[in-house]
Amino acid sequence: MTTPTPGEPFSEATGEAVQTAVMAMRLVMAIADAVRRQQQRRLKGQEEELAAADQALSEAAEDVKRLLPSDISTALLKEADWPSLAQQLVALRRAGVDLDQVLPRAGEIAVDVRDQLAAKSQEGSTGEWERVVREALPAGAVREAILTSVGWPEMTAVMARLQERGVDVRGVLAAAHNEALGVDETVASALGGTAKVTMSRDAQLAYGPLTTGLDLPRDLDLSDRERTFKQLALSPQENERYARWVREAMRGREREADLLVSARQWPLVAARIAAVESEGGPVREHLARLMQDTSWQEGPAPQLGSRLVQAAGNALRRPGGDAAGPSRTAVNTAAARATSTSLDPTKKQAKTAAPAEAGVAAHRQSGPVAKQGRTR
Repeated sequence: MTTPTPGEPFSEATGEAVQTAVMAMRLVMAIADAVRRQQQRRLKGQEEELAAADQALSEAAEDVKRLLPSDISTALLKEADWPSLAQQLVALRRAGVDLDQVLPRAGEIAVDVRDQLAAKSQEGSTGEWERVVREALPAGAVREAILTSVGWPEMTAVMARLQERGVDVRGVLAAAHNEALGVDETVASALGGTAKVTMSRDAQLAYGPLTTGLDLPRDLDLSDRERTFKQLALSPQENERYARWVREAMRGREREADLLVSARQWPLVAARIAAVESEGGPVREHLARLMQDTSWQEGPAPQLGSRLVQAAGNALRRPGGDAAGPSRTAVNTAAARATSTSLDPTKKQAKTAAPAEAGVAAHRQSGPVAKQGRTR
């Protein structure tokens, strides 16, 4: 999926969501300022004078940039009434309010508003259809070909129209997948090659507790992050949202959060988050366990990123409500791979499948594999 350019509907909708979030931010700060004024009038008989606009601008801008998400802070600083808001912020600080505590909490409110609107604007967007493809099709050459095709935007438009007419789009995709596998093999044979994909080293090493139940491509290549996200059918918007959730869960440990998000295995963690989210699980509560059990701090510094990946996987796999506690159990990776229920998605689906099963991809059918599916 190509990145939307300015002027496209998605970009316009995103900008509108940010502007609305800024409005919510201004409302929160106006309420705080009103409380300050009332308290000063009650206790001192008068409100304290506001700082000069020029002084307030330079003093408050640094806090806003430091304590708020970059998109919201940038938009806020461009607002026509920013000078008066800056004066309010400075007045709150002078009244004893800790802006390092207040601004992030107000920012969380603004972020929630932004994300609610952004989620609504993405209904029917290419990001939404990437999730549909992930839920309907197993990982492999066919799914990757769909998501990387130059015709992907047209495909999403057609799928949207079919859905509007009451067609089971997931069923159509699953049925088409069988035919596409045949095309894949035929073309490969005609070119003197083979459609079968040898399992990559990354795929072999990935099989284990972190990926149990996930449909991993056999040719997984974690060195190519953009392609990996396509293989896993994770949209850029989902990746950005999941990374933000990690940073929020690890507030105060920004370096470690960034280390986790930049780790080689982060796409696998993101895929696990997507799986938990699709099942309606409390993702943020799971991620909060990273700060409840910080045993990942123990060990050589060069391996901290790997320990964070393992800790995130443990946090996401534990059932909701399960009390966090130190988890230092050694894992036999060879045994884990041998008994893993991670899927081998390149096994060809039988073309003789009963019509009643046409709407269910192979890895969605009943069996020992953990069920995946996204409900909204």
